[in-house]
Amino acid sequence: MLKNAKIITLFFTMVVVMIGFGIIIPIMPFYIEHFGAGGTELGIMMASFSIAQFVSSPFWGSLSDRYGRKKIMIIGVLGNAASMVMTGLAPNLLMLFASRAFAGFLSSATLPTAMAYISDTTSEDDRGGGMGLMGAAMGVGMVLGPGLGGLVAGDNLSTPFFLAAGMSAIAFLMVLFFLPESLPEEMRINQPGRRFNGPQLGVLWKALFGPLGFLMFLAFLVNFALANFEGIFGLYTDERFGYGPQQVGTVLMVVGIVSSIVQGIFTGPATRKFGEAATIKISLAASALGFVLMAMVEQDLLILLTVGFFVFSNAMLRPSIMSLTSKLSSGGQGMALGLNNSFQSLGRVAGPLFAGMLFDINILLPYLSASIIMLGTFVYALYAMSPVRMKAKLVALHGRTPGD
Repeated sequence: MLKNAKIITLFFTMVVVMIGFGIIIPIMPFYIEHFGAGGTELGIMMASFSIAQFVSSPFWGSLSDRYGRKKIMIIGVLGNAASMVMTGLAPNLLMLFASRAFAGFLSSATLPTAMAYISDTTSEDDRGGGMGLMGAAMGVGMVLGPGLGGLVAGDNLSTPFFLAAGMSAIAFLMVLFFLPESLPEEMRINQPGRRFNGPQLGVLWKALFGPLGFLMFLAFLVNFALANFEGIFGLYTDERFGYGPQQVGTVLMVVGIVSSIVQGIFTGPATRKFGEAATIKISLAASALGFVLMAMVEQDLLILLTVGFFVFSNAMLRPSIMSLTSKLSSGGQGMALGLNNSFQSLGRVAGPLFAGMLFDINILLPYLSASIIMLGTFVYALYAMSPVRMKAKLVALHGRTPGD
């Protein structure tokens, strides 16, 4: 019973956090018009969320390694509720920017900590499935967020934010009463003199050349390429097929559903049968093909098929990378997963800006360039995650290979 309560609590919390992100998608273009802003301001505001996540993820990951997972989860869900209220009550554009940055800062307390919780409570064989389940929860949140936003907004565009705040309050109560601490005192990294500088670029640069550097680089490249799809999909389908908000929302809902199914049902079996490294390589190659297919499609009726293929190919990447990161980290899994989340956030910051510039040159360039990036990442993964190098890395970090 307790195990079920933990799973339900973590799943619901991840759904709520991602609803808070997804709920702004159909609303924010109209919301910022109220303040006399336009597309440039919208882009900056969207980037501020990811920038805040990028800056703060190692900080929260370190804190969870030192003080335990539950305390940091509580801070995250309460902060998410507060940021939603701030967004709904924002009297001007500056406060709106601040509320989204605050939301990014606090959501980064929840996401890597939940992944670290899964690492604490699962075996190596089951970890990929656990990460996939959390990925599925995030997918559900991204499906429900835009739908709820459009459904409840009506004449008051602030209503969806207050709804998200209420859901975060419920998540807080569930974490408080149903989520036991997963990191025992004796397992915590307790260094009284340790400073939590987390947001330093030097820390991230150093991490690239550490034992987990190849996974951090993969996390950045995968999210950079994925942001080419997410960042300009609405503009792309509008200009090429004449899609409106409702049609774009329908496609994105299908994207979320497919992603949730793949991550929740297929990731665990795939990583157990083939291993995380092989799953990552296969997904990278298929994702590169998916980008090409989306750029080649000429009929709007085929867009769902090509997008569906891409999402199916891509959905297992992030949970597989995070699962492998947790396995290879020789201690301080919260910090390792926090760094991973920072590189993901950095990719989500740079990707849309890059895609937007290419889109203005030619609407096909974002997807074609993302295909090249995915293909290059696949070639890099063949080298960095070859069986010989992976075995040597595991021996160096743990003194053994899995199963010894």
